[in-house]
Amino acid sequence: MVRTMVGARIRAQAGFRSSFAADLASQLLLAATEFVEIYVLLHNAPVFGGMNLAQATVVYGLACVAFGVADMLFGQLDNMHGFIREGRLETLLVRPTSLLLQLVTADVQLRRLGRAAFGLAAYLFALSICGVAWTPEKVALATLAPIGGILIFGALFLASGSLHFWVLDGQQAGNAFVYGGRYVSSVPAGGLMTPVRVFFTFVVPATLVAYVPSAVLVSAPLPDFLVAEMAWLGIPVGVALWGIVLLIWRAGIRRYTGAGG
Repeated sequence: MVRTMVGARIRAQAGFRSSFAADLASQLLLAATEFVEIYVLLHNAPVFGGMNLAQATVVYGLACVAFGVADMLFGQLDNMHGFIREGRLETLLVRPTSLLLQLVTADVQLRRLGRAAFGLAAYLFALSICGVAWTPEKVALATLAPIGGILIFGALFLASGSLHFWVLDGQQAGNAFVYGGRYVSSVPAGGLMTPVRVFFTFVVPATLVAYVPSAVLVSAPLPDFLVAEMAWLGIPVGVALWGIVLLIWRAGIRRYTGAGG
């Protein structure tokens, strides 16, 4: 049933080709515009956080891929407050299908792949000009790192959605972690203040999405308390986060009391 629902929504979006192309282009342009910030920063200061422009582009590209795919798959959870406030959640709870599956397939937006496409192009291009000394380990890391990032961002989207079971107007608080994590993941964390770096490593593991794997790939120096072995933690941490957040999600569903809608 889920496959049918997703397929129908994808076909509906693809059917309006001009609109779909415009939406996709807008996402590409948005990602490119955000990259300009990094370009300007490193144009004025050739090294930021121990990385030059090409190395920082690897970080940005990898973060874009991870967030773009996670946003397409789980970004619909941003609308949890609307489902609860308008009483639409009850109609989903009575259906014989997982609530989470219904929510993530409720409004699949292929246009969000525009960010991921730009990120993938930037990631591959930057790796090609960074002079990476490729080994089997680095090939594996370059391949697995995006998967870890998708898992981490997906868990953050779910955590943000779960927050609404306790705080109805908690969207801004949830977004602070999701979109704050996105921003931190896309820049060389070595240039951030230590408290920020600590928080977005050990509380919200945003630096594990792109910065640490990228630093290992391009042989850039890592700041204090970050070590090369942490580059491989993306998938394990992502899986652990999903386990924790799913428990919170289920607790939220159990305590949820609808308005009888």
